Amino acid sequence: MASANALRIEDIAARFAMQAKGPPGGMRTVAAWLAERPEELAFHTVRGLAERLGCDPGSVMRCVRAAGFGGYAEARESVRNLLRLDYQGYRPRVEALRDIGGNRLLDVLQQAAGQNLDRVFSSPLRAEIEALAPDLLAARRVFCVGVRMAYALAHLFTYRGAIAHANIQPAPNQPGLILDQLIDTGPQDIVLVISFAHYSDETLRAARVARARKARVVAITDRADSPLAEGAWRVLRAPVEGPHVMHSLIGAATIIETLLELMLAQDPGAAERMEGFERSLLEFGAYAAAVPGAAVRRRPRRRG
Repeated sequence: MASANALRIEDIAARFAMQAKGPPGGMRTVAAWLAERPEELAFHTVRGLAERLGCDPGSVMRCVRAAGFGGYAEARESVRNLLRLDYQGYRPRVEALRDIGGNRLLDVLQQAAGQNLDRVFSSPLRAEIEALAPDLLAARRVFCVGVRMAYALAHLFTYRGAIAHANIQPAPNQPGLILDQLIDTGPQDIVLVISFAHYSDETLRAARVARARKARVVAITDRADSPLAEGAWRVLRAPVEGPHVMHSLIGAATIIETLLELMLAQDPGAAERMEGFERSLLEFGAYAAAVPGAAVRRRPRRRG
């Protein structure tokens, strides 16, 4: 039997990954899905998981037992216990990062970056991103809220998005402005909120205000039990795994970049708006033009 004290969440994922290599069928479907997101076991019943994956409950039970658990209840409780212990404060993370050390740290960071990117483009997250793009274009207005580290992500979405799309609103950069901007939202608007553990209170408050105004809230967050996910219209779970002290943002940035490119490809007026923006900046000298064929000057070698 599996024990929460003896396992890490990565170990459980590896067990399901092994099962995913088996013969095609419902059990393989369950195993492949749980190998990518084993923490989902904590939030679904057997029947609920089977319905989500389009298979029978028996396939779920067989998969869980093949992964070393006595039953679904044991597997779910093991994962729940691990999630309770999963988050550590900054100091233990810094110490763990230092313990990895040297060239191995670069390898670990590279591996984590690759895995997070792969997860963005795997099902079902890929499908969820693709389905959201036309809704963002059709909304009356689209807002994006993120503070602290997540402000960079919110600014990326609103700055790049507003150049091409008339309905993207500027990212509020002060707590007071967040409330000022969102109190006028309504059912025709979409509000993206971005935060990861630790979850920023300003962003949680923004989500509450948007929901109270009946706006559609899209949460870009890290976990199924994130407080941002509660009551959200859509949830995009950004992969943040890795040894990083304050989580990796590669997955979340890729989600935002992908949304922006999908929107650009689907908006018939985007090309003209972007052309006008570019022309104006060039006219007023905002960009330094590259000189074709210019070579980097090198210092002459000293003869000795």
